[in-house]
Amino acid sequence: MLATTQLQAQKIKWLSFEQAVEKSKKNPKKIFIDAYTDWCGWCVKMDQNTFSNAVIAAYINENFYPVKLNAERKDTVVFAGTTYINPNPDKKRSSHQLAQMLLQGRMSYPSYVFMGDDFRVLTVVPGYYPPKDFEPILHYFGEDAYKLKDWTSFQSTFKGKIKDD
Repeated sequence: MLATTQLQAQKIKWLSFEQAVEKSKKNPKKIFIDAYTDWCGWCVKMDQNTFSNAVIAAYINENFYPVKLNAERKDTVVFAGTTYINPNPDKKRSSHQLAQMLLQGRMSYPSYVFMGDDFRVLTVVPGYYPPKDFEPILHYFGEDAYKLKDWTSFQSTFKGKIKDD
């Protein structure tokens, strides 16, 4: 457990998608992906309120390889033998094929992709969440509770560290 002063200094150590995949190949760990766009106000609010929370940051850093994925990125990505591009990189609000695949075609921002250490998408969680509401979601997937119980059961018994927003 982190001491309070260490916890206060916590910031999420964001990686690129490619970096997270490489790290997970060497040392398997789930990947947490924050799919955002530059024009998304709720994405900014999530960064300012939730991802800046020390408890959230510490948990994400410890249990996942965290990825910031611009869903409208312009470059080419090769993942699992498939090449992904942004088909209209100069067009406004053109989504990248990698984001489309990860979000399973539901292009809503912000969205969070929980990916197993086998690189399979476990689930996609869309929307803004304050820290207190996001904490149980992280634990549900970070602790593999999703394999043992349904979300409602887990959420009703979850005791987090964040008391109020």
